[in-house]
Amino acid sequence: MERRIGGEVFKTMKISLKDFDYLLPKELIAQYPSERRDRSRLLVLDRKSGRMEHKLFYQVVDHLEEGDGLVINQTKVFPARVFGINQKNNRKVEVFFLKRLEDRLWEVLVKPAKKVPEGSFISFEQDGFTCKILKRTRSGSRLAEVNSDGDFFEVLERIGKVPLPPYIRREPEASDKDTYQTIYAKEIGAVAAPTAGLHFTEELLRKIEDKGVHKIAVTLHVGWDSFRPVRVDDPKDHSLESEYFKIAPREAERINQIKKGGKRIVAVGTTTVRALETAADEETKGMVKPRSGWTKKFIYPPYEFKIVDGLITNFHLPRSTLLLLVSAFASKELILDAYREAIQQKYRFYSYGDAMLIV
Repeated sequence: MERRIGGEVFKTMKISLKDFDYLLPKELIAQYPSERRDRSRLLVLDRKSGRMEHKLFYQVVDHLEEGDGLVINQTKVFPARVFGINQKNNRKVEVFFLKRLEDRLWEVLVKPAKKVPEGSFISFEQDGFTCKILKRTRSGSRLAEVNSDGDFFEVLERIGKVPLPPYIRREPEASDKDTYQTIYAKEIGAVAAPTAGLHFTEELLRKIEDKGVHKIAVTLHVGWDSFRPVRVDDPKDHSLESEYFKIAPREAERINQIKKGGKRIVAVGTTTVRALETAADEETKGMVKPRSGWTKKFIYPPYEFKIVDGLITNFHLPRSTLLLLVSAFASKELILDAYREAIQQKYRFYSYGDAMLIV
């Protein structure tokens, strides 16, 4: 079987998750962000030539052209980890609020899971804030009915903790509420940051827009699935949990006008890629439809990208769905070569780490 990309013909073959592995020294896993967001490092990878350049992130503006579209994910992280008391046995319980399904119905994780059976009633520090554990889901999470006085997200802001990824081996600190959030975060609903966006500052965005680059905002509420291990060897046997996304009509039209004009759509982060590719119009190809709803879009090689022409992204975990996506955008060989180069040059990895620009 063959497919054509950029005038070249590629043979497709069955892929194995073990082919997307690499060894990373633990000391390269960033535990804190850079002192200045836009002073993190940037590895620029050219997909056609394989050329790599080492820059600082604020120099990303040099690789954007007038008329390009820079698409950001404006989702906002909320403090999703809360500690309460299980009224059945008076034990302390951690409840991780993953996503709202309906008005009071949430999907949650509980810890210790074995000590929280169905029907458990959990109370929290705030008066009037409780939740009842209803049942277990197929993925191991729980459904919970939440009751709170006032705005639920405001309650979480007061008593919740920032949901840092598991590879950050420390407790959340007060500063994480700011640093684990993009400067353009607007639509609350994520339990993980769209980390490629953490590198932008107001000053850098002004410089980018002054160059004639169009900043376009979409929303995808990043779930915990980014960190869920892939336990199958063949990616087609893996599925993602659903995440809410939204592309407004005005933003869809702006993207389509850029594509029609022959300029590039540069996505900030893999979540932005998934939103855009979910909204791709299969009939017209290269255009997006305004859409909102839930997506399980899982991108892995081989995949023909319909909307995205460039990608700003962080460095991702071995054998992860995110590494599969960037390998589909460039190629497994190029991406793993770039990762080896980044390790040799002692780049910082994962959420609070350095970035790549793939063009």
